Parts: sequence; C-alpha cells; structure tokens
Amino acid sequence: MRDLARRMFDAAVQAADPALALRPHLAGITATHIIAVGKAAVAMAEEAHKHLPDATGIIVTNAENARDIPGFTTYTAGHPVPDEGGLRAGQAVVDLLANAGPSDTILALISGGGSALLPAPVEGVSLQDKAEVSRQLLSAGFNITDMNLIRQHLSRLKGGGFLRIAAPAQVRAFILSDVIGDDLRVVASGPTVAPIGTRSMARELLQSRNIWEAMPGSVRRALSEPDHTTSLPHADNTLIGSNRQSLVAAQAVAPGSAIVNDNLVGDVAHAADFIIASAIHRPENILIFGGETTVNVIGTGKGGRNQELALRVALQAENAITGGWVFLSAGTDGRDGPTDAAGGIVDRFTLANIRTAADPLMLLQNNDAYHALFPNDLIFTGGTGTNVADIQIFLKA
Repeated sequence: MRDLARRMFDAAVQAADPALALRPHLAGITATHIIAVGKAAVAMAEEAHKHLPDATGIIVTNAENARDIPGFTTYTAGHPVPDEGGLRAGQAVVDLLANAGPSDTILALISGGGSALLPAPVEGVSLQDKAEVSRQLLSAGFNITDMNLIRQHLSRLKGGGFLRIAAPAQVRAFILSDVIGDDLRVVASGPTVAPIGTRSMARELLQSRNIWEAMPGSVRRALSEPDHTTSLPHADNTLIGSNRQSLVAAQAVAPGSAIVNDNLVGDVAHAADFIIASAIHRPENILIFGGETTVNVIGTGKGGRNQELALRVALQAENAITGGWVFLSAGTDGRDGPTDAAGGIVDRFTLANIRTAADPLMLLQNNDAYHALFPNDLIFTGGTGTNVADIQIFLKA
C-alpha cells in the first residue's frame, strides 16, 4: 500500500509538469521579454525559450529548482521567507518592466511560490519588515488567500502591480495554480490580475486576528494608505495547470479510488478529522484529497503542514481504523514548510516506531512532526520543479 500511495503521488506531480502544461498554449505567441517567477519558473522558461528563442528573460525561483537557461538571467530567492536574493530579483523585474515600451510584449510565466520569491516591497517597507510579516502570518495559521491579500499591498509587483509598471507594454500571462479553487488573484499574489481586496480589508483582517499591533510600523503605515483610483491595465491571463488535474492523474493509477475532496483547507486538526471520518464511512478503499491546510505554530519543533497532518492522522487512525492502512500527505513542490521533506507517509506501525524513542503526542504538541517521522516516514523528493499545492491519499486494506 505504501508503494501504491507513492506511485499515485508521483503521478500527481508528473501531471503538473510545467513544460507539458505550457506547451499547447505557445503556438502563435510572440514576445520580446519573458519573466518566469515561481517554483516552476525554470521549466516554464525553458519551454517558452524553445518557441521564442529571440526573447530576453528573467527567471526567479527557489534554490532547489534553480539552474541557468541560455538567454535568461536566473535569480535564486528565498522561500517561504523573502531574502536579499528575492529583493535583487524584484528590482530586476521592476527595471525590465519600467523600460518596456508600447511595442513590447511581456510573457509572464507564473507559478506557486512567487509571493515570497519576488518581494519588491513598497517604499518605506524593508525586506526585514516583509520577512517579519511572512513569519507572523505563517505562525498564525493564515491561509494562502488571506496571506496574499496582505502581501499584495506591501509589494510594487503583486495585486496587478506588474501591469501598472509594464504599461503601456502588452502582457500575456500563463499561470500554473497552487491555489485551491484556482483564484488567479491568489497565485503568486496575482501580479497580472486585480488584487484580492483593499488595504482596509487587509487592516481589518490583521486586527480581527489580533496581530495588527505586532506588525512593523512601516507595514501599518503602508496598509493605511489610500487604494489606487485608476483602473488596472489589461492582461490576458490563462490557467494551464491545477491541483484538480493532479488528483485525476493520481486516481488513474488506482482504478476504483475516489476523489473525496479537492478543497481540503483550514487547520490540520480539522482536516485530520475529515480524513478519518471519510476513511470510516466511505466504501472505497482508496481515498484521494487535495488542498492546502494550515498549522497554528505554538511549539518550537520542526515540520510542515503535511508532516503534521500525517502524524495527526496516524494518532487518530490508531483507535479508529481496524486492519491495515496507509496515509500519505505531501506537497507537489517537494518541500513541506521550512524542511527538506515533501511530507509524510504513515501506517499502523508508525506510532510504535516513534514510541521506541519518544511520545508522539508530545512531539505533535511541540509542532515537531519532522523528528517524529524521521527518517522512515518522511517523503523526500527534492525540488520537483512544479507546485500545485498538496495531495493526500488514504488506503485501507
């Protein structure tokens, strides 16, 4: 069952191959500049370069996926917390866009991870301020939509800022979605689409979660500025891949399996409850889920949302599921939180193995799922070069 779960996950990742997703859309496309941003940036840029060999370009991606492509300048940037590499990359993108003229066409290749990888903070907000915002939002368990609502208004490029700087050049964007529901305003914080909401909405959200006062003063000032009054320049935006497509690919590996939910979001504890209830009540032996959960970090341990979800499911399944079972939860990008693992794969023997050295419940309470599952129950893939959120698979005998 572990082998089958892994083959299903690998098929899901393969279905999100950026080059294959982009290729059908490039026929007849012209562009003078290519800007590729996100965890799938290299693969998308390489494919675009085959069709547009004369276009110049910029690639911005994370270290695991970075490599040089002829004709492009590649920037390696930090994820999930912005760093100096991202700051340099953001300025390079701003400079290219600002120098584009009415006869230029910008091809934007956008994938998940772009929010952190391309910080470009607004005037008065430092990189350290933005990094602090990201850390606080991650620790407070903000979902991706709420995080990007806030981050859009702290960036010159996000929430349509890319279009404002590029005008009057034409912009064509192809987008690989890591966002459940495929809201293009949320993917990489929507550089080529309208913002998710207003600055006042961002303020109210932070206030409602009681962290407004914890924000750096520069951030509070930026979010108190009035919103744009001019309309956003036009762009052609096309979705080329998503989590749902990957779930279907995983299902094809296991005939008779069922896609139970393609919107598994919210706190990992609630997600674990839902998965166990589905395993108990659904007749199928193989259940597939997709989404992006959140973790409210209160401990000092190491882990990510997929590792914690796997550990929580193992703890609940111990008394709820009879017979053999396997559960996998992993990120299609190959990285789960600030760790080198993609996620976790657990079974009825996992807890007994953990208990030979530690108490799994205490590790969970310290948000230390990584050390609970290390090494046999962690999934390591390295950077996959793509990102369409997370995949969960539950198998029972």
